[in-house]
Amino acid sequence: MSKRRAVLLLRERFRSSFFAHHRDRRTSIHRPRAVDSPHCSSAATYSSSRSRASPRPAMEAMTHNGLWSSGASDKNKAMVEQLQRYGVIKSTKVAEVMEAIDRGLFVPPGASPYFDSPMAIGYNATISAPHMHAACLELLEGHLQPGMRALDVGSGTGYLTACFALMVGPEGRAVGVEHIPELVASSTENIKKSAADPQLKDGSLSIHIADGREGWPELAPYDCIHVGAAAPQIPEALIEQLKPGGRMVIPVGTVFQELKVVDKKLDGTVSVRDETSVRYVPLTSKDAQLHSN
Repeated sequence: MSKRRAVLLLRERFRSSFFAHHRDRRTSIHRPRAVDSPHCSSAATYSSSRSRASPRPAMEAMTHNGLWSSGASDKNKAMVEQLQRYGVIKSTKVAEVMEAIDRGLFVPPGASPYFDSPMAIGYNATISAPHMHAACLELLEGHLQPGMRALDVGSGTGYLTACFALMVGPEGRAVGVEHIPELVASSTENIKKSAADPQLKDGSLSIHIADGREGWPELAPYDCIHVGAAAPQIPEALIEQLKPGGRMVIPVGTVFQELKVVDKKLDGTVSVRDETSVRYVPLTSKDAQLHSN
């Protein structure tokens, strides 16, 4: 099974399972619009029109094996192994990092951290589903090598930024940008409890309060940039902060959105390709996020 096919099946199963169990909870992913997450910690799901074959046999297999049964994937390692079995994680390095950074340290108390769904984290924000984190890490792995620099726009609880830190190592830099001060404070505490704490202490991992649309120019250029909300077009500031030879993953669009893979060539020219259809809320301001309905 291809990685794209596996993620599509995960997305379809998530929609039916999650809404069936949580239809009465008011979280940002239940808003009656074509989005799944607020700005600074996306809960994106794949929604591709490229594949319309019936997913029922594979979904039944996943249900039987416990991927979607509440509490079945109750340990971080088991969660990663499930994502490997269904082809979402192919890279050994991505698997090692997701095993090392325990997702349970980055979700609110009482949540089911290893269940493959996005979760509300307050301030109209969410943490993405594990399969989305895995997909983005897979796309960016070649640009998260030791010594490289990574920017995480909309760092939320700090989970993906911590993963970036382990991948680039103490000789690199992992930078998170989040415009909700309370999330910056809580994400820092989350990271202190994780395997990325040494890099927080030595300064090679940092979280900053800022408008992600402007990136973090102080530490640019970056070998990779991850953006967790949909922009109407790719922000010029982020293109400028991408290093020649680097890659950015960013959702772009309004009602209809595509996850774009942006590669800056060594000569400075930029190429953009569509990875798959996704659903995010807009890349927006702090006030707009806090006062959204």
